[in-house]
Amino acid sequence: MRSFLFVPADSERKLAKGAASGADALILDLEDSVGAERKPVARRMALEYLRAADRAGPRLYVRVNALDTGMTLGDLATAMQGRPDGIVFPKCVGQADLDLLGHWLSALEAREGIDAGATRILTIATESAAAVLALAAAPPRHPRLIGHSWGGEDLMADLGATAKGPRSGQYDDTFKLARAVNLMAAVAAGVTAYDAVWPDIRDLEGLWAEALEAKRMGYGGKIAIHPDQVEPIHRVFTPSPDEIARARAVVAAFEAAPGAGVLSVDGKMLDRPHLIAARKLLARAPT
Repeated sequence: MRSFLFVPADSERKLAKGAASGADALILDLEDSVGAERKPVARRMALEYLRAADRAGPRLYVRVNALDTGMTLGDLATAMQGRPDGIVFPKCVGQADLDLLGHWLSALEAREGIDAGATRILTIATESAAAVLALAAAPPRHPRLIGHSWGGEDLMADLGATAKGPRSGQYDDTFKLARAVNLMAAVAAGVTAYDAVWPDIRDLEGLWAEALEAKRMGYGGKIAIHPDQVEPIHRVFTPSPDEIARARAVVAAFEAAPGAGVLSVDGKMLDRPHLIAARKLLARAPT
């Protein structure tokens, strides 16, 4: 998946627009985009949406409230009645938090008659200093895990920072660290790294530039907060025909010379890391 689109679960209008956005997955949000007094309404509307949705469309994830709110289990108990494809887990701090969510999902899957392990997890894993340090010390792994994503807004608040950088699209070292650690933790766990949201919904050029940077780093997708952001994200993270052709040529060259450690393709010397990169790119290519 290249894109996730956040949709406030208490907004009928935005839920309807989200379904038509073309995003690979929607995140029905029960957390930051929903006011405290609207949380019960959001739970109910998320469940209604899950039950009525065309499951041939985008995959449907639910972002629950963080563990420290005391609302996480209640969110899950309601959402799992609608059999979501996955859960977005905010403010995840290390392996223990991820394991706890996995245990709760196993119990709720059994209650609802859902195949064990079917509900996937995407973490937002850098929303506090403690989370970044835990991610760097021991990248969390889990059979349900499909990706780690990072976010700067809550981290900024936790640090007491006044901004994430000197200007939009430029990060101070603390946020560069969070972004890099998230990428490495995802790779270490064998899952996809998803880049943070671009908050200025009118600045699609800025979104484009940041998405290209994320792709260059090794990120596999990006999270959107507005339907207009989905198309540029897809253009960046969908391998181009030229990239696919090049990757196929690299794989074919190594398959033709299985004992070679280094070989030449189009006049360029390549070794095994290039083969690994080519196979990863082809795994993301449209079928």
